[in-house]
Amino acid sequence: MNTAVMKTHRQSCELGVSLEPSNGFATTPYIEEIVESALAYLQAGYPVHFSGPAGTGKTTLAFHVASRIGTSVTLIHGDDEFKTSDLIGKHDGYRKKKLYDNFIHSVVKSEEEMQTIWADNRLTSACRNGHVLIYDEFNRSRPEANNVLLSVLQEGILSAPKRNRYGSGHLEVHPDFRAIFTSNPEEYAGTHKAQDALIDRLVTIQIHHFDRETEIKIVEARSGIAREDAEIIIDIIRKLRNMGVNNHRPSIRAGIMIARILAHRGGHVAWSDPIFRRVCHDVLNTNTIKITRDGKTIMQEKISEIIQKICNTRNEKSMEKMSFIKKTFCGSSEGE
Repeated sequence: MNTAVMKTHRQSCELGVSLEPSNGFATTPYIEEIVESALAYLQAGYPVHFSGPAGTGKTTLAFHVASRIGTSVTLIHGDDEFKTSDLIGKHDGYRKKKLYDNFIHSVVKSEEEMQTIWADNRLTSACRNGHVLIYDEFNRSRPEANNVLLSVLQEGILSAPKRNRYGSGHLEVHPDFRAIFTSNPEEYAGTHKAQDALIDRLVTIQIHHFDRETEIKIVEARSGIAREDAEIIIDIIRKLRNMGVNNHRPSIRAGIMIARILAHRGGHVAWSDPIFRRVCHDVLNTNTIKITRDGKTIMQEKISEIIQKICNTRNEKSMEKMSFIKKTFCGSSEGE
């Protein structure tokens, strides 16, 4: 998959961008089903939540779905340091006004007034202008910072008492406002358990590792390598992923890295190519589960074993195919 093409949408100080679907986005029936479901939920007025392990394309899916809606997008990345003010805004300085009146020569009138200046942040901007909000890895922010979202998603009201000096301090959310959330599992470092009240307001779509065909198409689209080469890389990734108890790594991201680096360096997906072997070792050694023997890691050994086995299997299949074609061609020639 490939992220949607971004174009800056300048409109005073607004923080929205326009997205266009990318031609490099890999589409398969599995992905299209997810996209169509997400669009249906959003069009019905419900926020969508893509949840799953790292490297499964949640953010890319969020951008693609947002680009299909066709309105400007506001992007927020979850952060442990976030406070509510980082979402809705805060006072950002003062404005001083002084009036000096000497219309009557013998009378001097002087007035001074000082007002605080409020600066909207991205959530407020999205709610006011009807943008699509993408809140990426929202559970990296503390739950108390995200409490402001509860009334936004349920009642369509953004509560910001300090925003309006003379009014109610409540902003009615634009009817075109939509929200897409992504999150990693709670056990990941740096994440927080999201409050149940927020999760209850979201339609959660679980994103797991894609099927083999989808992963091959993604690597093809993101790197430009031939399908035959993408198949070998994905088979290596999937074989390593099924080892041990942690079946989340390596992700499709590792396959894209290998393919793009290989294309950049002019290497070939073959056991005989030292560039290919080195890239696989460097990318996959730290991106897989730890396997040890007598207290020592044997990951490099296992990676080499799997790469050689899959490459040899592919070579054997290619030779069998060539042999079949040769026999078929020779047989037809003799018959003539």
